[in-house]
Amino acid sequence: MGWWTERVVPRLTHATLDNPVVAGYRARVCAGLSGDVVEIGFGTGLNLPHLPTAVRSLAAVEPSDLAWELAAEAVAASPVPVTRTDRRAESLSLDDASVDAVLVTFSLCTVQDPAAVLRQARRVLRPGGRLHFLEHGLSPDEEVQRWQRRLNPLQGRLAGGCHLTRWTPDLLEAAGFAVPEVESWYLPGPHLSRPWGYVCRGRAEPLS
Repeated sequence: MGWWTERVVPRLTHATLDNPVVAGYRARVCAGLSGDVVEIGFGTGLNLPHLPTAVRSLAAVEPSDLAWELAAEAVAASPVPVTRTDRRAESLSLDDASVDAVLVTFSLCTVQDPAAVLRQARRVLRPGGRLHFLEHGLSPDEEVQRWQRRLNPLQGRLAGGCHLTRWTPDLLEAAGFAVPEVESWYLPGPHLSRPWGYVCRGRAEPLS
């Protein structure tokens, strides 16, 4: 992956997303989780403090060894047992219908093949299971969209393959999920930050 992606991007991602505003969003996306959960893009464990007591176990999918190392303290402090099961979300080792929920935050923007990732998510979900998501992506505002498309190649190089132009609800629907619950908004900040700051949170259910 290269020195920048392996050694710098995990630290930059942690520094950017470890703040009280995003922590509030994490609490909202984790609400309602229960049972056995797989988290796609575990990162440095920033969702762990927000897991409800009803969560029984968490299978962490994380490609970065450094991110997993940085998560060690959070994993040790978590009352929920955490196991790193896979590095690539496009090919999970989990059995079919083996988890009650999938959690993904700020990761579908970066995975190489989001369609494959979501197929895997559908495969491992038990009947009645749901996917909880919190992601950033394509703005509905044309001016912001133009800047997102201009900046997207540079974003990919500097942020480990991150895309500014993906829209999670569309990806989910294309992968065979219904998205009955979704809300979207801009992160607080200056207008210049809007290409990076349009986010959505919601829950999705596999269509039968």
